[in-house]
Amino acid sequence: MEVVPARARGCVAGAALLAALCALPALTGPTTWGTLGLLAALYALCDQVVRRRFGGTFYPVLLAAAFLLTPAAAALVPLPAALLSPVEHAPALPRRVWRAARPALAVWAAAQTHHALDGSAAVAGSVFPYALLPAGAAVLAFCLVLTVLDGAMHAAADRVPLRRAWRGLFTRSLAPVGVHGLAGLMTAVLWRSPYGPVAALLVLLPMGVSCWVFAQYHRERAAHQATIRALVQAVDIKDGYTRGHSERVGQASVMIARQLGLDDARVEVLRFAGILHDVGKLGVPTRLLRKDGPLTPEERRIIELHPEYGHEMTRGISFLGEARAAILHHHERLDGSGYPYGLAGAQIPECARVVAVADAFDAMTSTRSYSRARPVEVAVAELERCAGAQFDPRMVGALAAALRRHGWRPEVTADEPAPGVPPRQRTHGRTTGAHR
Repeated sequence: MEVVPARARGCVAGAALLAALCALPALTGPTTWGTLGLLAALYALCDQVVRRRFGGTFYPVLLAAAFLLTPAAAALVPLPAALLSPVEHAPALPRRVWRAARPALAVWAAAQTHHALDGSAAVAGSVFPYALLPAGAAVLAFCLVLTVLDGAMHAAADRVPLRRAWRGLFTRSLAPVGVHGLAGLMTAVLWRSPYGPVAALLVLLPMGVSCWVFAQYHRERAAHQATIRALVQAVDIKDGYTRGHSERVGQASVMIARQLGLDDARVEVLRFAGILHDVGKLGVPTRLLRKDGPLTPEERRIIELHPEYGHEMTRGISFLGEARAAILHHHERLDGSGYPYGLAGAQIPECARVVAVADAFDAMTSTRSYSRARPVEVAVAELERCAGAQFDPRMVGALAAALRRHGWRPEVTADEPAPGVPPRQRTHGRTTGAHR
């Protein structure tokens, strides 16, 4: 059984107490119990389906409650869902209490904001576009409370600083919750219209389909990430001297791509390209990757086949797109003296020119068993010296500009030799960013 830290239990207890105080007026004052009961049952059903099928959350019904009920009554809507939904990890009680208190406080804040801006009258009278203003403010309040609660729980349970725990939570939640808020507003307007609750429920059907599509996208993305992680881990195991290199090349490639103003889709492709650029090493004999001393010309020719191996290994991974071209051509040089095909200038795909700069930069700024890290400024100066012959000057300039803006934290990739591999001094590097 997992142990909930004392600070996390205190966070749960505090949230539960606040939620109880917020909901108390509904038990002592006038409440539309029929509407509350129907919305609570509907939210419990949607929550069960969405959690089991999609693994996410479904807020349109909850936000519709904020637009239709008093704040105290709206705070009671999440209660049945929390009581009925299964808890996968023990201890169940604090997790169930948190699952009830968290949305209760969020929907209470949303309802308070909506009522303060006279949103109820706008919903009842279907006054558009004025109804959008209080609804939008309610969504902001809903997101803000979720951010505060989630960040506080993260800080309490994982012992991280609050600022770090809250970082990015609000902005990440705003867009999806905003879409759910629009659906909740449409549900509330139809609910108050002559068509009644049955017509309002029809709004939830397209939202359910949207959730399914969104969940499928995230499952596919998770599968992509798992595939890449497996390949990178295999390379790291085989050549422990460059452990972590692939991820940093992916990071540097992203910095260059963003500095160039590329769209998000291409930035993601370049991240994949950087991470997988050396996957072809899986096809190179381990004895060559770990060999002491210089390589013979024949051994070098074998190692220089790794871009082609990588290209073939990733042939069937359709989501990589042009990243496969970067895997194949990241050792080409602008003057045509690179490999595997000796391409020159614009013949080299743009993505490969990005990864080539990122690859050389990390090789120079990482401490390995056979070379000490160079300072970032020295590495950038070396890249600039070789720009035009080995590297694309545009990519070098983009990396330099990105480094000035964001900095870089060089990491040690292999202070300790891999098990069973003796320390060595390698002397078979080539030119700038000497690495294989």
